[in-house]
Amino acid sequence: MIQHLTEIVEEARKRGKKRLAVAYGQDSHTLAAVYEAYKKGLVEPTLYGDKAVIEQVCSENNIDIKAFNIVNETNDVKCVQQAVAAVVAGNADVLMKGLVSTDKYMRGILNKDAGLFPPKGVLSHVSIIEMPCYHKLLIISDVAVIPLPDFKQKMKQIGYLAQTAKLLGIDCPKIACIAPSEQVLTSVVSSTDGAILAKMGDRGQLGNVIVDGPLSLDVALYKEVAEHKKVKGSSVAGDPDCLLFPNLESANVFFKSTTHLCGGELAAMVMGTNVPCVLTSRGDTSLTKLYSIALACLAVKK
Repeated sequence: MIQHLTEIVEEARKRGKKRLAVAYGQDSHTLAAVYEAYKKGLVEPTLYGDKAVIEQVCSENNIDIKAFNIVNETNDVKCVQQAVAAVVAGNADVLMKGLVSTDKYMRGILNKDAGLFPPKGVLSHVSIIEMPCYHKLLIISDVAVIPLPDFKQKMKQIGYLAQTAKLLGIDCPKIACIAPSEQVLTSVVSSTDGAILAKMGDRGQLGNVIVDGPLSLDVALYKEVAEHKKVKGSSVAGDPDCLLFPNLESANVFFKSTTHLCGGELAAMVMGTNVPCVLTSRGDTSLTKLYSIALACLAVKK
């Protein structure tokens, strides 16, 4: 079982190089991450961006520009379109967001005519976080795509969490449905949804997973808190592999708190598309982007 983000890089390397299409890849963090992924034998990269800017950034950061195939395009939206088209045509295995904003990147992915997003599909964002204060990798959803998931979307998110856990070698992940309280409160949607999802999990309706909810964040993460609050019979409390958050705001705050306040590091990607899509913040470090590239490469279907 993979226990550290560095192990994701090594496991992806073992599976051979993947063709990476980078949309508007011309900032220092993206180029450094892609170059490192190239040197580690993870990817064969194609950059869609302003060649003059790429050359300048590479020169300033001691990056060998010969590592990249460059498609010169100065417009960020056109870069996304071209990168998506390359993936859809089978000329790339993984799509990656560069300096382009998330909304433009997502519009390119969701374009019905592009062919990257299946009809009636559900797009969701999954992150893997490694924190000094938690005893294993933690998979969370959704910090970036679905603002307020409905019940059917939550079912789909649980499936994506399980798929990601499988990549780490976890065959039956423990999933906590996060809510304000561990008590079932009929007036709180996250509470009732969590309770129903937990029962569906018990009955095998969500696949090979163990689901418990509703669980407050402290009960989910700390066994001693669960015991103090007399939460009984939970195999998830204190030891979850995955957290399903009720909305984007709560997930995003947790996500940023773990990295900026708790010294955590992460990998992230979009799921629900025909190929893995790397989606990180423009402000994320090159290390975060490297781990995200490795995760997406690991997720490529053989």
